[in-house]
Amino acid sequence: MSNTTRVVRAAAIQAEPVWFDADATVEKAVTLIAEAAGQGADVVAFPETFIPGYPWWIWLDSPAWGMQFVHRYHEASIRVDGPELQRIQAAARDHDITVVAGFSERDGGSLYMAQAIIGADGELVATRRKLKPTHVERTVFGEGDGSDLQVHELPIGRVGALNCWEHFQPLTKYAMYSMNEQIHVASWPSFSVYRGAAYALGPEMNNAASQMYAAEGQVFVLAPCGVVGAAGIEQFCDTDLKQQLLLPGGGFARIYGPDGSPLAEPLPETEEGILYADLDLSMISIAKSAADPVGHYSRPDVTRLLLNTTRAPRVEAMRTPLMDVAAAAVPDPEPAPAGIADGDARVAARHGS
Repeated sequence: MSNTTRVVRAAAIQAEPVWFDADATVEKAVTLIAEAAGQGADVVAFPETFIPGYPWWIWLDSPAWGMQFVHRYHEASIRVDGPELQRIQAAARDHDITVVAGFSERDGGSLYMAQAIIGADGELVATRRKLKPTHVERTVFGEGDGSDLQVHELPIGRVGALNCWEHFQPLTKYAMYSMNEQIHVASWPSFSVYRGAAYALGPEMNNAASQMYAAEGQVFVLAPCGVVGAAGIEQFCDTDLKQQLLLPGGGFARIYGPDGSPLAEPLPETEEGILYADLDLSMISIAKSAADPVGHYSRPDVTRLLLNTTRAPRVEAMRTPLMDVAAAAVPDPEPAPAGIADGDARVAARHGS
């Protein structure tokens, strides 16, 4: 059956992480993956930075106060090639389910708000980083680049993902729409902070962003969401004021259809669980027949998007023609001693070892 006519059973997680504990949070994620697969899900999506939890201290006090959390959070964040993500991959393979996992990525001395797309065969299809961490998030996380706007062809359909307020960036959204997404993962932390004092940070506005993404892009949207429970309050709230700023709950996971319609019954905001919905991908063509913003409903003669998808490495080795001439004049090095890997042999040869 083709991708455009099949029905995909989707699952969106609403859960609290095990704060600052990557191994325990991964174990919880593996259990949730098994539960979703047991209910027939083909794809399961996790909240933003679910591993090892969202750094709520940044919204509650000064950077000086927050320094007590920095080393713990850095050490609890995970590498793309590390054993924690490999366990998620193994769970995807064992349960034959596609997984979109949110995590704090550690790369050298920096952290990034990352998402991993893992196929039902356990292969790591791709990872991406949030293009622009929001407001005080920039005290913790670095930025992604244009290569982080990705949509991937999988057996369940064309899958893409963004984090949190990336859904407030019109050009980012338009770039994603242009890649013909069918299933989009909108990963969010809990909507717990500044409730009533900052409407834009609350559940009404943020769920509206997920719902508008679905209707505007004519795409199914899975919007997993975190929860702050007693453990989170204990971690971050050492004063009465902080307990007023960061409230328990905040779980508002949702699933939307390509016309913006809600497809799953919400859970109470303090409750952990999984939302399920059956996604009939044939509904996308019906929705797009009315208004495809990157197709028949666009006006490229008036407005167009310039999209740079080039990866932006921090360091690039530069060569000049003179360097190539000099290298050609140098005899080939002796074979590397036994036991030196290819990469080490090239380094040794370059330095005359």
